[in-house]
Amino acid sequence: MTDSRQGGSPKQVRAVKGMNDVLPGEVGRWHRIEAAFRSAMERLGYREVRTPYVEPTPLFVRTIGEATDVVEKEMYSFSRHRDELTLRPEGTAGAARAYVEHKVHNSEPISRWYYIGPMFRAENVQRGRYRQFNQVGAECFGDPGPGCDAEMIDALVGFLRDIGIASPDVFVNSIGSGDTRERYKTALRELLEPKKDTLSEDSQRRLTTNPLRILDSKDPRDQEAVAGAPTLLEFLTDEDRAHWDQLRRHLDALGTPYQIDTKLVRGLDYYGRTLFEIKGAYDKLGAGSTLVGGGRYDGMVAELGGPAVPAIGFAAGLERLLIASDIEAPASVVDVLVAPLGDAALDAALVLGRDLRRAGIRCEVDTRKATIKAQLRRANALGARIALILGDREVSEGIVEMKDLAAQAQEKVARADIVSRVAAQLQTTPPPRTEGT
Repeated sequence: MTDSRQGGSPKQVRAVKGMNDVLPGEVGRWHRIEAAFRSAMERLGYREVRTPYVEPTPLFVRTIGEATDVVEKEMYSFSRHRDELTLRPEGTAGAARAYVEHKVHNSEPISRWYYIGPMFRAENVQRGRYRQFNQVGAECFGDPGPGCDAEMIDALVGFLRDIGIASPDVFVNSIGSGDTRERYKTALRELLEPKKDTLSEDSQRRLTTNPLRILDSKDPRDQEAVAGAPTLLEFLTDEDRAHWDQLRRHLDALGTPYQIDTKLVRGLDYYGRTLFEIKGAYDKLGAGSTLVGGGRYDGMVAELGGPAVPAIGFAAGLERLLIASDIEAPASVVDVLVAPLGDAALDAALVLGRDLRRAGIRCEVDTRKATIKAQLRRANALGARIALILGDREVSEGIVEMKDLAAQAQEKVARADIVSRVAAQLQTTPPPRTEGT
């Protein structure tokens, strides 16, 4: 990505810090990862959903949790026309709101949705963490799991491998249902209250509002305080325990390696039962090595006024995936460059370019009236396989000079045959390009 705040005149208007431009030379990598994600989700029967970037502020307060960092510190909220509005900080709440608002449960027992798009949080900007960031994610409504939980985790491991992240590590936990969490929070408070003065400032506050978040604190003082604390797994009800045991059995059946992380709680209040994170590319991401995070939120649909519909979802930051993946942008922008030489040839070139595109061939017509040398440099820069040269003489004779830049071969082709000839040539395997060709 390009940080458009660097350099330039003091009078120049620049992008907001942490909200970056993605220029055409970079966007090809984004397209490849997005295409791999779409393919992975659609093979699972998920369909794309698109929800607004702006939602009512109470939606996020109710679902994410009033005492979470996202709601307390990170949301871009504003008032407009007497409405309290927020730029969406994540995708699940908006998807659940749409599910309830449109009464989707009346038309299908299970809904599988995925999304791709920007989110917004007022975070401290660092590599892989921005104020406008892009996520891919998915939600499954109507299935209580744990079969679909395991299937989702396994599919995500496959997706990460598809984009070149060879050895992703899966971490799972269960935080049980509402009663389990409340009993555990009580036990955690009783353990930590005598140590309150040794906790970080954030964790002292969380001890009252959401003590579970202390478990995943990176502050050494907090880590020392929770060392030896009981785990959530010790507090599971029989029903929660059965769900947890079945999840691990399904993952074992799928051959999906995983590790149990009893301190995994995630940062949003709506989660329950299954939680998971997938990490990798430690050499590139360092401490921020989480690639995907998700879990169950079986109470959210009812909280938003819908029926009691169970659900599970996940999200992954595209910027982090781009850092972690070695996937490359396509080398070729167009298949063909049409190079006209002369005024009469330009008219003919425009028509030829349109004919090629109608045949499904990516084509650019160089309309600058540049020299043939400059136009061939342009063809190479665009990764074009073929240059079609049209001068006034070629137009009058009804021919086109076809130059295969990869094969370093050139031939004259009748104008009437050129589209089919180009299409056939593009189907052949080109020899590897050598330096300067």
